[in-house]
Amino acid sequence: MVKMTVNSEALDYRIDPATPLLWALREESNLTGTKYGCDDRRCGACTVIIDGQAVRSCVVTVGQLEGAQVTTIEGLSADGSHPAQQAWIAEQAVMCGFCEPGFIMATAALMQRGGDANSITNICHCGAQPRILKAIARALQSAAPIPSRPAPAEPDNSARLSLGSSEEEHGLPNR
Repeated sequence: MVKMTVNSEALDYRIDPATPLLWALREESNLTGTKYGCDDRRCGACTVIIDGQAVRSCVVTVGQLEGAQVTTIEGLSADGSHPAQQAWIAEQAVMCGFCEPGFIMATAALMQRGGDANSITNICHCGAQPRILKAIARALQSAAPIPSRPAPAEPDNSARLSLGSSEEEHGLPNR
């Protein structure tokens, strides 16, 4: 049994600890906003926020997440009022909508910790990428200036999960 908090709800997953978080969320918790895209962390459709970091849920197992705080698109805001969601609406960034939850979650994590929009490596295959980039920029502009906030203490998650930061680290060819 693995205990974690998903969308502010304490959960006990009684499944094989090697199960990818993506499948635990979709099949055990019926949180289907987290999408299955590629199963090898390339597309980002499955991006969720784990302990404040954007993480591809297809490559992290539930066994790695004992005690973690997980937020999915369903938990970002009940009414769609999160600035990242509002930026998507304002920029008309949706085409098919399949990649949208992953992009929004990556953007929301970036808004929390600060950083450059270029660090979001999610992919849109249907042509909305230019509008998505505008939506990300709009969302980041709406965020409070990061330097004026005290830096949050970040937990050392390095032993718990891989953030999938580069293809080279995982032996994958560059895009």
